[in-house]
Amino acid sequence: MVHLVIDGKGFQAEEGQNVLEVALENGIEIPHLCYHEQLSPYGGCRLCLVEITRGARTFLSTSCTYPCLEGLVVRTDTPDVLRARRLVLELLMPLAPEAPRLQALARQMGVTETRFASDEEVDDCIRCGLCIRACAELVGAEAITFSGRGERRKVEPPFGEEALNCIGCGACVFLCPTGCLHMEDQDGVRTLDKWKRTLSLKACASCGRRYLPFAQIEFARQKGEDPPAEGWFEFCPDCR
Repeated sequence: MVHLVIDGKGFQAEEGQNVLEVALENGIEIPHLCYHEQLSPYGGCRLCLVEITRGARTFLSTSCTYPCLEGLVVRTDTPDVLRARRLVLELLMPLAPEAPRLQALARQMGVTETRFASDEEVDDCIRCGLCIRACAELVGAEAITFSGRGERRKVEPPFGEEALNCIGCGACVFLCPTGCLHMEDQDGVRTLDKWKRTLSLKACASCGRRYLPFAQIEFARQKGEDPPAEGWFEFCPDCR
């Protein structure tokens, strides 16, 4: 265990934990968009900036990527921290101007307008990488990735073609903080338009409702993942 101070209060942390993780566990709210406790930290959105004092040095760092160290002093609400977060939010807002989560953060931080404009076609993606990491680390499909650099950086399937490894599980859709990903079930197929993917759905053996992509079932079987009970894949959640 290591000891650190956050906003004047002492806390214990396990070796390997990051500052954001410990803060959230102890009820200290730090805004974040690209962090999820089950995924590797990325530090892409920059909203979780905090002030770190280690020895004689004081500097700003993303709390999701900074490890808890013995004697670390962290402040989450200094003028420099709040100023930096507002600037980051101003940079993100043009990318997803209608995203409810960004709008809520803007109200919370007192950001009423942005000095920046996007030179790109607005697609509501803030390049947080949550969908990529979820697909690779939680699902294991690795169907999507980053392409391009700088202003041309975007999330897409390899070579911008159909995401052939996508199994239609929807993990990326559920974790997207801006709602830029869409999944639709209609006429027995599931469509994820951003990944150019259309998948056939299996029908429930009881009620007939089509509810699960065949690709997802096959993927689970190839990975050797046994269902929780016999006939699990035969029935929808309502009929199990």
